[in-house]
Amino acid sequence: MLAINIRTRDIELTEQLESYVENKIGKLDRYLPILKEARIELRREPIKNAGSRFVAQVTCWGGKVTIRGEERGSDATQAIDAVVDVLYRQIARFKGKRYSRARQADLQARAAARADARLEEDLLLQEEGEALPLPDEVLEELQTEEASRIVRVKQFPLSPMGPEEAIEQMELLGHTFFVFWNATNDRVNVVYQRLDGNFGLLDPQLS
Repeated sequence: MLAINIRTRDIELTEQLESYVENKIGKLDRYLPILKEARIELRREPIKNAGSRFVAQVTCWGGKVTIRGEERGSDATQAIDAVVDVLYRQIARFKGKRYSRARQADLQARAAARADARLEEDLLLQEEGEALPLPDEVLEELQTEEASRIVRVKQFPLSPMGPEEAIEQMELLGHTFFVFWNATNDRVNVVYQRLDGNFGLLDPQLS
């Protein structure tokens, strides 16, 4: 069973809303049984666009697998519905990639790799029974998507600077994000423009 932790900001967590979240998010482990925990943050942001004021941010994990998504809506339930669709697609892509790798190994050495291929697929089940198929509308949309690939690699020098200077550089370039070497913590960081007009700082940490 998926353990669910809900946090809210500027939104009242009513019993009805809590039940809605648990009903929507609590089903994800039926499609990817390896998932064990889910953290949901619901917040309301004071922005002009009424259709994007409510934000649902969801992170699910289990073992070495982590899926996450963030979507907006005119109310909390609309944002939740949107982010669940994103997570469905991530689950489908994850399962598809696992299957493709196992299939390729089987074609290269069918007899020798047969046991390994079964183990690869069984990792998804985690002794919790067969995973349910994803909804038909999600599968149909995925079939129409073209496979993404890296088409360009760009290298650039990183100059040590502070977050405030990085924000100035971002604004000068007219970008919505800027990658820089943070002289304060001696790590690669990213500053970005938020929809509410403020700025955010991404500081990656090794897990």
